Amino acid sequence: MENFVYNIISKSRYKWLVMMMVILSTIGAIMMLPNELVLAKMLPGKSANTFTIYIDTATSASIEETQRVTTCVQNQMMEEKEVLDMSINLGQGAALDYAGLVKGSAFKNRKNQAEVVINLTDKHERAEPSYMMVHRLRPKVQAKCGDIVPHTSIRFIEMPSGPPTLATIVIELFGKDDRLLRHTIGRVAKILKETEGLVDIDIMQDDFYTKYNLVPNKEKIIRAGLSVDQVNQITYLAFKGTAVAVKNTRDQQDQIPIFLRLSDETRMLNGNSINALRTKLSSLRLINREGMMIPLSEVVSVESIRSSPSIFRKNLKKYVSVTAECDMVSQVYPLLEARSIIIEKLSDEFNVTKVAGVNTYMFDLNLVDKRTGTEMLLRWDGEMKVSLDTFRDLGGAFIAALVLMFLLIVVYYKSFALSGIVLVGSFLSIIGVILGHWITNKIQVFFLETNFFLTATSLIGFISLMGISARSSLLLIDFTKSLIEEGMEKKSAIAIATATRAKPIMLTSIAIILGSLLLATDPIFGGLGISLIFGSMAATLVSLFFIPILMDNVRAILPKDYEYPEEEPNGYVAQMTTRWCVLMDNIREYFIVYRNKWDAKK
Repeated sequence: MENFVYNIISKSRYKWLVMMMVILSTIGAIMMLPNELVLAKMLPGKSANTFTIYIDTATSASIEETQRVTTCVQNQMMEEKEVLDMSINLGQGAALDYAGLVKGSAFKNRKNQAEVVINLTDKHERAEPSYMMVHRLRPKVQAKCGDIVPHTSIRFIEMPSGPPTLATIVIELFGKDDRLLRHTIGRVAKILKETEGLVDIDIMQDDFYTKYNLVPNKEKIIRAGLSVDQVNQITYLAFKGTAVAVKNTRDQQDQIPIFLRLSDETRMLNGNSINALRTKLSSLRLINREGMMIPLSEVVSVESIRSSPSIFRKNLKKYVSVTAECDMVSQVYPLLEARSIIIEKLSDEFNVTKVAGVNTYMFDLNLVDKRTGTEMLLRWDGEMKVSLDTFRDLGGAFIAALVLMFLLIVVYYKSFALSGIVLVGSFLSIIGVILGHWITNKIQVFFLETNFFLTATSLIGFISLMGISARSSLLLIDFTKSLIEEGMEKKSAIAIATATRAKPIMLTSIAIILGSLLLATDPIFGGLGISLIFGSMAATLVSLFFIPILMDNVRAILPKDYEYPEEEPNGYVAQMTTRWCVLMDNIREYFIVYRNKWDAKK
């Protein structure tokens, strides 16, 4: 080991070879991300023991129509042997869980809404994870049950492995013109449906439909010898039902109403037209005070009106939104593809401009109608926003760690050059992190047919490696300095220090690898384990073969009274590195002098 390292640092061509290998490996590893050889995602899929099916029929649908769709979904689920039981909630949301708190289950109270909670066998006892089961069942259930009632939306909601959001991808469109908002969000939803990897597209707005009001005519009621209360009661009895009496019981604190209504067959209309409703009213008759039978259609008029859709506001601004889920893919790539298509297709009607600045709303678009000049804001939210916030915070933590490490090492060694060596060695572990995710992804795709993503936990592992990598570099620098101060020649000191410290460095790396093996099998923290395993390998190789080259090119590692031999430094790279280190040392000494003057002045 000693001779091997000494030969590398003694010949310029070997130095160039190692440096080019490290540079090309770093560039190649980083380029795997934009080339999609390594896929990035906030958090991977989580295998749980339950998932929920959200059912939304047309806004004008009755509870019976919603029940027909729900029954179809129930029958499909009963064919699965891994389904233990299910809970069906008609006209309301299911009992609140981790995801339902954010997805608005508590606010569901309409006849066209239902939720089906599916409970599965234990995840450790079945071969198929829940997210693979959802992937398999979604197209099957939507194909068989989605057309029973027009405009039906069936969505499969999994338990999130991280912070829950309204949906994986949420597009919010802010504006003032209701017609333009509805028209534009429809075009955006159509683009999302055509984007590969996106499923469960749902526009969160009410449908327009015609509804009929039954208006009693008080003047005709009085002339017919009837009472308004009598007409109201028969109207409720015919279409909805009414309480006609109460029952007392010692088991209940309050009285129990006795509810009376017509049978289902009698209540049904022969069609959905206004004529069918008038025919129904004609068949209902009331006896007046003179004993005559008066048709209800004589005293009740029918008015057709257009429905009033719900108005959604956020931050005191009117908006509509469309949601989508990702089917076994990261939300990053369908989002970027859909965004480029949105910019292209909406340009025929709007002047589309990107939001200026670098922030977590960097994907937002400003839309200006070419005809009217009406402005709208298309904002991306959901898991993508959480991902950007998380990676921004992790990136800030990474930069802060680098700066703090740099300052601490500068204070310790009184050298910018040595501090830069330690930081370079810490950063180069990214080669192993990215390459490890690429290898693991190939293995997982071959055996499980699912991708392995670079996640937020992977970045946490990369940040954790910085301290371990820095420790290895510090071991080499300290031991080398001590050998040089004892009178040993620089290259020999570097070679001996590397060979001596190779064993503890490798033992530390092996301990990290063995300790991370079980962590790598976890579905959530697998990225953390892979980062620690492969990152430790890369950090070890960098510490043993690349750091000695940098140390040999740095003059700051030598004691003050050390006289450089005439043949050193040899090579253009070594000379330029030495000059750069001397410049950094001069800058450091300037700041020290300036600080002393400032302290004296104070």
